Amino acid sequence: MSEKDEKSSSLDIFQLLEETTEKEKKKQREELLAPLGIEEFFVDGSISINKRTCQGVECKLCIEACPTNALFWRAGEVGIMPELCIYCVACVLSCIVDDCMKIVRERSTSEVESFSDPRDVVILQHRINARKRLERIQAIFPKPENYLKRYKV
Repeated sequence: MSEKDEKSSSLDIFQLLEETTEKEKKKQREELLAPLGIEEFFVDGSISINKRTCQGVECKLCIEACPTNALFWRAGEVGIMPELCIYCVACVLSCIVDDCMKIVRERSTSEVESFSDPRDVVILQHRINARKRLERIQAIFPKPENYLKRYKV
């Protein structure tokens, strides 16, 4: 076996191990979230806290806002259990410090969203609501002529 073949076979083994751990993590996540009755909307995501700017001692608002208890108080700081996080951005909305909490999540459409400021969440909600309003209007009036005809403008 040549050196090149050995490298490619070892890469395959590591890739298989990585895939196995990914599957195990997903299974563990499903088992943890099942009793809570929470439906997952995102394919993947991550959560992080900037410990330098976090003022958890004074507020703990993110812990109170978390619907799955993924955030908890630990030895003078906010701790994270990433297996429980559903990337709902409730912590980002409740945080009193901008760019302290950071959520990155991926939708099933492969669209990646990143939030670290409550304004980011509000902008996303506005975009989603505007799209839904447009879809409702287009369902009622597929063409502008239908609108003009109905309201005699």
